[in-house]
Amino acid sequence: MKYFIFISATMLFSCGSHVNQQPPNIVVFLVDDMGWGDLACYGNKLHETPNIDKLSKEGMKFTHGYSACTVCSPSRAALLTGCYPARLHLTDWIPGHDKGEQKLSIPDWQMYIDHERVLLPEALKMAGYNTEFVGKWHLMPDKENEEIKQQHTPLYHGFNINIAGREWGQPKGRGKYFYPFDMPNVEGKEGDYLTDVLTDKAVEFVTSQKKDSPFFLYCSYYTVHWPFMGKDDYTNKYKEKIRDGEYKERNNPHFAAMMQSMDESVGRVIIALEKKGFGKNTIVVFTSDNGGTSPKSCGGLRGAKGYAYEGGVRVPYIFKYPEVIKPNTECTTPIIGNDLYPTLLELAGLPLQARQHIDGKSLVPLLNREGNIDRDALYWHYPHYHKTAPYGAVRYKDYKLIEYFEDGNLELYNLRNDESESINLVDKQPEMTQKLYSMMLNWRQEVGAQSMPVNPSYKEKE
Repeated sequence: MKYFIFISATMLFSCGSHVNQQPPNIVVFLVDDMGWGDLACYGNKLHETPNIDKLSKEGMKFTHGYSACTVCSPSRAALLTGCYPARLHLTDWIPGHDKGEQKLSIPDWQMYIDHERVLLPEALKMAGYNTEFVGKWHLMPDKENEEIKQQHTPLYHGFNINIAGREWGQPKGRGKYFYPFDMPNVEGKEGDYLTDVLTDKAVEFVTSQKKDSPFFLYCSYYTVHWPFMGKDDYTNKYKEKIRDGEYKERNNPHFAAMMQSMDESVGRVIIALEKKGFGKNTIVVFTSDNGGTSPKSCGGLRGAKGYAYEGGVRVPYIFKYPEVIKPNTECTTPIIGNDLYPTLLELAGLPLQARQHIDGKSLVPLLNREGNIDRDALYWHYPHYHKTAPYGAVRYKDYKLIEYFEDGNLELYNLRNDESESINLVDKQPEMTQKLYSMMLNWRQEVGAQSMPVNPSYKEKE
């Protein structure tokens, strides 16, 4: 049974020394497959992202922000539940890979979020927030019968309105990123671009809201997930820019065009907030669901989406809330997607119930620069096959340990001295290796992480 204390949306709330009679509105931008190095404000020289750069200057940018998984569905579940994917047993993109010939057996993992859990939008909705979901959901089974699928749409997990959310992890409609889209509540005409149409819906939602009633808008863009399809005029612009310059970044003109469209969409929503007078009392969060699909999207970090290394899980995080966050600030403290739930609850003046978002920490002490968060380490658990073999990982202070489950191989890196994870310190620092390994084993037991038994049908290659 779901349990959460109802708090009136008109209650007083406090954050630091700030007190306000009106709860803040909340807008979350979640971009798909955008790497840590894809934004200009994170060092990209090719992509033009002036609206997001402006958002960064008006708020706080995190340099060591992490997704809860190297692939999308688990990290999205962590944002909404405040729980590690390992605790949810939702540990791979839906439906995942299962080719059958691997050395280890994939556990019987879950392809939806239990209804017994109170998700972030449900907590906000019970407190009087109007909630809208726009974009990619990818948190429902895609091979079950239609009745089961419909029980796990955004409408059954706390959102009043669902725009485009279904089982898809990428646009699969007849036109993909161009009309026709084949998504719920998404209309259009020939030539319409999906990112623009979704933003139209988001802007409509903002402009329809009343000033005395708070709202939660979750803009979960399909872009910049493959297939790379930018608008022709933007794509041609970047073809010329790439031809005339030298870039270490990903130099795909279609991808760059998609980034520009996404940036413009963020700007349009921000403008709509300001026109309605919501700017000062709105929390804006911008992030990605996992690392980029190319190492050239990851700002020089090793690996990319699907890999255990930093390129697979380090992502941009930007927070803006003028009432609390000083502009143009930066934070180096490691954070993770689980933290979004308790952070937004505290900023909204709602109760922090640890048994709902048990693995998240409120970032308010970091955002208002009045303290730090009490956490020893960050953890990852991926009992699946993807671009890498199954693995677990832990980050503790400057160190990161990776364990590969097939052979028990360990890798230890000092991220302060070796951000590209090129020097394995396992043999040089056995005590630190053992410390982190023990921490990781204890954590797996605590959260009930699923193990991977040996596959009885597996045969070694001769």
